Amino acid sequence: MPADDAPAPVTGAEPSLHPQSSAAGSPASPIVAMLGNPNVGKTTLFNRLCGERHHTSNFAGTTQEARVGDPRLEGDAAAARLVDLPGAYGLGLDQHESRTCRDALAGTLSVQGLSAGPPRGVLLVVDASNLERNLVLAGEVLARGHRAVAALTMGDELARRGREVDAGRLAGHLGCPVVPVNGRTGDGLAALRHAIANCLGPAAEAVGAAAAPPAAHAGGGEDLGEPVARLSSPARPGPGAAPEAIRAWTAAVGVDVLIGRGGAGTGGGSAADEAAIEAAHARTDRIDAVLAHPVFGLAFFAVVMSGLFAVIFKLAGYPMDWLDMAFGSLGGWVAATLPPGLLSEFLTDGVIAGVGATVIFLPQICLLFFLLSILEDTGYLSRAALVADRWLRPFGLSGHAFVPLLSAHACALPAIAATRGIPDAKERLATILVAPFMSCTARIPVYVLLTGLLFPGRPLAQGIAFTSCYVFGALVAIASAILARRTVARGPRRPLTLELPTYRRPSLRTAVLTMWDRGMGFLRKAGTVILLIAMALWWLGTFPRSEATAEAEALRARAETAAVADAETSAALLEEADALDARYAAGRTALGRLGGFVEPVFAPIGADRTLTIGILASFAAREVFVTTMAVQVAGRDDIEDEGLLEILGTATRDDGSPIFKPAAAWSMLAFYILAMQCLPTLVMTAREAGGWRWAGLQLAWMTAVAWLAAFVVYRIALAAGIGGGGGGGLG
Repeated sequence: MPADDAPAPVTGAEPSLHPQSSAAGSPASPIVAMLGNPNVGKTTLFNRLCGERHHTSNFAGTTQEARVGDPRLEGDAAAARLVDLPGAYGLGLDQHESRTCRDALAGTLSVQGLSAGPPRGVLLVVDASNLERNLVLAGEVLARGHRAVAALTMGDELARRGREVDAGRLAGHLGCPVVPVNGRTGDGLAALRHAIANCLGPAAEAVGAAAAPPAAHAGGGEDLGEPVARLSSPARPGPGAAPEAIRAWTAAVGVDVLIGRGGAGTGGGSAADEAAIEAAHARTDRIDAVLAHPVFGLAFFAVVMSGLFAVIFKLAGYPMDWLDMAFGSLGGWVAATLPPGLLSEFLTDGVIAGVGATVIFLPQICLLFFLLSILEDTGYLSRAALVADRWLRPFGLSGHAFVPLLSAHACALPAIAATRGIPDAKERLATILVAPFMSCTARIPVYVLLTGLLFPGRPLAQGIAFTSCYVFGALVAIASAILARRTVARGPRRPLTLELPTYRRPSLRTAVLTMWDRGMGFLRKAGTVILLIAMALWWLGTFPRSEATAEAEALRARAETAAVADAETSAALLEEADALDARYAAGRTALGRLGGFVEPVFAPIGADRTLTIGILASFAAREVFVTTMAVQVAGRDDIEDEGLLEILGTATRDDGSPIFKPAAAWSMLAFYILAMQCLPTLVMTAREAGGWRWAGLQLAWMTAVAWLAAFVVYRIALAAGIGGGGGGGLG
C-alpha cells in the first residue's frame, strides 16, 4: 500500500496548484489556501466565491481532495487561485486531511510533479456557532505567520440561540480581518472579496503582514500588522503549545467575543437567551435519543430510505413516461422519414434506442440526488454514522468507514478517495475492497428496469425492492469486510471520534444545484460514452449480415400460396418467417457469436444469449446493460407503437419465451447488485490500495459472489414455481 502521508491529488477548475504566469517575467498568480473545520460551510462559500458548484455532505470526512477555483476579485488579486482544502480539526492530527493542509501551507503539496510553494494568503472559515472548536485550527494557522482573512459563517445559527460574535473584538484576538458572511444567501461576500484582495495586495507583500481589516467588519481601522506578536490578552499559544493551553486560549476568546443578540452584555446573553439555548439543546437531545439509538436509529434510517425511494418511483414515473413516449415517437418519425436502409436502422435501433433507454432514467436520478441533498443538509447523516459505528464494529469496520460507504451510493470513485480519512491502513484497505458493493447511481437504470418488470404499477413495492437492493449490497459488503479484516487486512480498529452538527433547515438552492450537476453529468455520459457504446453494439449486432434461411423461404412460399384463401394464415406464416430469419441473423453477427460462446457461463443463472451479451457489455459500465438490451431488441419491435421500456419488457428469446422471465429477472437483479462492472473503479482501487493485485482481487471476488448469488436466487425462484411466464407483470 502507498504511504499514508502521500499527498492527495487536487481537483477542480484546474488540475494543478502550480502558480501560473501569463507571460515571461510576470508575477505568478497568488494562491489563497482555504482552511476550516468540517461542516462549517466551507465548500458552499468556495462555490459562491468561485462560481463553482462542488458538493459535499455536511459531515466530516467526505471531502478528501483539494479543489482549485478562481475567486472573483479585483485589482492585483484578480488572478488569484483559491484552494479549498479538506476540512480538518487541527494541523497536528495524524489524519490525511490534516497532512494535506500542512503540506499546502508548507508549499510541499504537489500535483503532477509540480509544487505550488507557500500560499500568499489564507482564508480561514470559522463557524460562529462552534467558535471555541474552530479557533484551534485558526490559532495554529496564524501561529505559523501566515497573513489571513477569517470568514465568520453560521451567524444565523448562532442568532437563533440569541447570541452573536463581536467581529471587531475577534479580529483583535486573531490579528487579521474578520468578515461575517453567509455562503447560502451571499451576504457579506463583497466585503470578503475586498478583504482577500487587500490581504494579497502590495501593502501586504511580506509574509506575516496582514492587511488592515475593513472598519465595518473588524472593529475599526487599527493597524493589525505583525498578527502573531500583537494579539490582545489572552495571548494566543504559539507553535507546539500544549493542548491545555490551546483550549484555555480558545475558551477565553470565545467568552470575550460572544455577546448577547443586539450587543447586550459581553461573554453571555440574557436569562431569556440562556433559556432558549437550553431549550434548543434539550430538543436536539430528544431527537438524537431516537435518531442515534442503536435500534430505533437503524429502523428510522430504513424507513426514511424506503419512503425516499417510494417517492422517487411515484413522482418520477410521469416524466419517465413522457421521455419514453418521446423517444419512441422520435424513433418512429425517423423510421418513417428516412428511406429503409442502414442509416435508418442505425439511427432508430442504435442511437435512439440505445441512448433513449438510458436517458429515460434521468428523472429518477435527479430526484434521488435532490432528496439526498435535502437529507444531508439537515445534519441527520452524522447521526446515521454514529449508529453505523455500533453495527460496523463487530464486522471489522468503524464509523470512519461510514462516510466512504455512504459516498459509494453516489459513485465508488469519490468513495474510494474518501477512504483517505480512515486513520487505520488495514481498515482503509478493507473499505476500498468492499465499497463497490454499495449500490451506486450507475445501477439505478438496471434496478428501475428490473423492479419495474417485477412489480409493474406498484410504486410502494418498487420502493421496498429498491431499498432491499441497497440493503442486500450493504450486507454483502459487511460480510466481505469480515473476511478481508481476518485475512488480507488483518489488524486492530481505532475508536470513532465524530462531531454531531446542529440540525439545520436544508437549502433548496443547494439541493437544486446538486440535482442539476448530477443530472448534467449523467447526460454528458449518455451523450458520449453510452452513445459510443450504443453505436459499437449496433454495428457488432448487425454485421456480418446473413441470407434468408431455407426454412424461412419455405414459410414465405406457403404464405404466398395461402394468401388467396386465408389472409390471416398467410400473415402468421410471414411473421414466423421473419422471426426465424431475425433469430438466425442475430446469432451469426459478431455480437451474437460472442454471446453464444460465453452463454454457457451465464446459462446457470437464467441468462440466454441476449442477456449474456448485456452482461458482457456492462462490464465496461453497469448502466450500459439497459442500452445493450435496447439495441439488441429494438429492431425486432415496432418502435412507433411502443415505448422503449415496453419493448424491453416484452422482448423474447430465440425460443419465443420472454427474455426477462420472472426467475431470470430476479437472478439479474441479484447479479447487478453485487457484480464489479466499472473499469474506472478498478483503476481507482489499484491507485489507492497500492497495486493492481488488489484491483484483480476485487474484480474476481465481486464477480464470483455475484454469480453465486444469482445462481442461488434463480434456483430458489424456479423451486418456488415462478420460473416461466410472460413479460410485463412478472410479480
